[in-house]
Amino acid sequence: MKNSFKKMILAVLAAALVFAAIPVTGVFAQGANPPAGTKPELTNARLEKVWARQLKLYGRIDKAYTNGDAKLEKLQELIDKAAANGRDVTAVQSALDAFKIAVKNTKPIYESMKGIVNSHQGFDSNGKVTDFDKAKSTVQEMGAKLKEVKSSMNGTGKALNQAIKAFRKANK
Repeated sequence: MKNSFKKMILAVLAAALVFAAIPVTGVFAQGANPPAGTKPELTNARLEKVWARQLKLYGRIDKAYTNGDAKLEKLQELIDKAAANGRDVTAVQSALDAFKIAVKNTKPIYESMKGIVNSHQGFDSNGKVTDFDKAKSTVQEMGAKLKEVKSSMNGTGKALNQAIKAFRKANK
């Protein structure tokens, strides 16, 4: 009796494994890179999400322009103090100078972004889409300005950060 019971349980488990391995429905997921020429469908929710992300980036840029001068002055004072103590600050100073020039060059782009944010055409004050076409053009225009800021800065912020890290490492 034990032998036939074991065989029956073994047969049931084997059948369960076979059925578990067979997919019930066919599901096909799109890969990480969609085929060329296809874009995700643009919806109000997607526009709102993109607009919120763009406003967040704009807020960071705005904060940098608002508080940036004081921070740059403090950094310049620290560089001057380190130079007075006989430290080699040429790399940090040149990175800071390049960063200041880039910030000065991006100021007009930032000002034009301020106009886009204040008018927020196609969006209400809560970031909800009111006019799809205007919202789409606003998002595209803001995206272009953000790319312009990034290319205008040309990695000078990252270079300054790396120069400061290298200086700290060399002068503990």
